[in-house]
Amino acid sequence: MIEEQKEKQRQAKKEERAKKRKAEKEDGAKEPTAKKARQVEAAEKRSEKTRDKGSKQFMCSELNKVINASDVVIEVLDARDPLGCRCPQLEESVLSKNKKLLFLLNRIDLVPRQNVNQWLQHLQKEGPVVAFKASRKYQHDTPQSKKKRFVPSNDVADLSNAASCFGGSCLVELLSDYATSMKEGALLKVGVVGFPSVGKSSVINGVKGAVVCSAGVQRGLTKHMQEVHVAKNVNLLDSPALVASPSNSPACLALRSLQMEEAQQSVLEAVRVLLKQCDKTQVILQYNIPDYRNSTEFLTLLAKKWGFQKKGALDTVQAAVTFLNNWTGPRMSYYCKPPNSAAPPAYMSEAVVAQMKEGWDLQKLQTGNEATMNAVRFPNRMNGISFVSTGPTSGLLSVSSDSPPPATTSAEPESQPQVDLAEEPQHTEETKKTRVQFQSVDISAPIATSGDTYDFNTDFN
Repeated sequence: MIEEQKEKQRQAKKEERAKKRKAEKEDGAKEPTAKKARQVEAAEKRSEKTRDKGSKQFMCSELNKVINASDVVIEVLDARDPLGCRCPQLEESVLSKNKKLLFLLNRIDLVPRQNVNQWLQHLQKEGPVVAFKASRKYQHDTPQSKKKRFVPSNDVADLSNAASCFGGSCLVELLSDYATSMKEGALLKVGVVGFPSVGKSSVINGVKGAVVCSAGVQRGLTKHMQEVHVAKNVNLLDSPALVASPSNSPACLALRSLQMEEAQQSVLEAVRVLLKQCDKTQVILQYNIPDYRNSTEFLTLLAKKWGFQKKGALDTVQAAVTFLNNWTGPRMSYYCKPPNSAAPPAYMSEAVVAQMKEGWDLQKLQTGNEATMNAVRFPNRMNGISFVSTGPTSGLLSVSSDSPPPATTSAEPESQPQVDLAEEPQHTEETKKTRVQFQSVDISAPIATSGDTYDFNTDFN
């Protein structure tokens, strides 16, 4: 009897729970609850915010925010192509706002020593220049994945270590002395700007001695402004990458544009235009490959050497992406010569240059640069690739939301690249003999008859 009552109670509870679930389901189908509506609205806001952060409009606004908030602006230049990393629009905007402009020559360990000295002398005619070698130890780390301080060794045996950072102490002392003399102890805000993959975040990590900014070979990794305290009276402001104008040359866009990450420009075309700027013999020696006739054959050889395959075929697209990452990343050694003409740009008048040099301890800066140059181990000129610079890169400080997307530099599809016939080598007489020659025939022309071939004109004329 007691068991039957318990069974009835259990059955009644089950039916009650089933009715309750059914009622809740019907109410939810008729009208969403306030909690669900708030959750949907919050998810939409998050997705919209994430989408906006990747747009060029947002990156330009963040870059302008960094410039406006800074007392000093550091333009980071890749020592392998310093002239190509300079942006006239950015420099003119900084100078028009009466802000100090400082050049930082990064990655000097990838360029021959003589070439670095030539560029330092060339850039010092227009303003103060800091020689710098950023650390590559935490190149792929983020502040969330690893918050760990590193102190490079001072021993001579460890100078070639990728974890070593040189020029950081010189930069901090220079900025601290300027803050003390000009700001009277107030906090000095210094913006770090430049094109994609020049090492802006790596410079801040090296100066701080910790992973505080996300850094990597991916272009446009930094999306918003980030303030980092590096000294008692100095804060560094990390900024998004400067957006390159679509009006630049294809070779310039291949190294400086964000179009590579957005798949708006063919990576195969980018490799083709870059190879035209290099010495072919040096490229063959650098990558240890046989002679090639064009960029397609070059990428095929690289894909075979590196083992890149896709569905049983050699993946030349992956080889092109790796090739471009090597050229924009902190490992590939190439260099270009400074221009012969020493004439500065029009906005760099003598008065402006003199004003840019005021307030800086140039003697201490020169001593610090010499110490950095003596500490870094430079590559041999024969181990690098001679590169022809295309000149300064035009940048965009503002992008309208309704502007059309930039045109690609190549009309060819990425999967079927066109072969540049201009890159084909001249064939010798011996090779010409072995090649099959095809001759076009005009079918409308009369064909000569011979022998006893029947002629229709005899009976049907």
